Amino acid sequence: MLICPVRDCQQALASADHRLLCPRGHSFDVARTGYTNLLQPQDRRSKNPGDTAAAVAARRRLHDRGVTAPLLAAIANFAAPTAQDVVLDAGCGDGFYLGSLAQQTSCQAHGVDISVPAVDAAARRYPSCHWIVANADRQIPYADATFSLVLSITARMNAPEFRRVLRPDGRLLVAIPAAEDFIELRGATRDRVERTVETFRPAFNLVTHQRATTVADLDPASVLDILLAIYRPLQSTPPTATRVTFSLDLLLFAPAN
Repeated sequence: MLICPVRDCQQALASADHRLLCPRGHSFDVARTGYTNLLQPQDRRSKNPGDTAAAVAARRRLHDRGVTAPLLAAIANFAAPTAQDVVLDAGCGDGFYLGSLAQQTSCQAHGVDISVPAVDAAARRYPSCHWIVANADRQIPYADATFSLVLSITARMNAPEFRRVLRPDGRLLVAIPAAEDFIELRGATRDRVERTVETFRPAFNLVTHQRATTVADLDPASVLDILLAIYRPLQSTPPTATRVTFSLDLLLFAPAN
């Protein structure tokens, strides 16, 4: 299913001796932790793009404390993956959502993210899944019509590529921060649902929309982890809020005819 990311190649990649090879001789090593870095120089804007190791660790601590468990449950119920699904998480981060869904359902799971620290953490925690470093904003390194379910969870959105890799009868789940997400820390934000629906037209039609919200009582260290995870600059006097709202708008799309 993987295709060579080298410009003007796009040949199928095959596994051999801890490497991925294409018929034209392009070769990519599989890291010891099990992921493969397919990111090309022209597909990065900095030396170390994407989540930093500190942001990855902060987000993982929040997951491990259980504060995002209700959001995971809502995503699982909304997307309803099964063991027959082949699932892509575009912008998978540390793999929490995809890896957890794979553990729950035994679906075939593939995660793509531009951050090496994030993908390395995902590969270490969820070795049964497939993890790739690539820039999904540019190209998703998978063949056409590979997936029955594509996830974009608080990540960038590439409607043409999502449509290309999704099967005609597949489904796309997009999760975006709702207006009250982290409202205690950064105030209310704009509702993004209408704009997101427009982003995916005409390639996709909205099937249904649901909001998932949970409130967690956090200690100051967890509040700082949120700030690290969402790229908010640390203030000289960090917020002291202990009750924080987590909220996502879940949008389920089907490919347009």
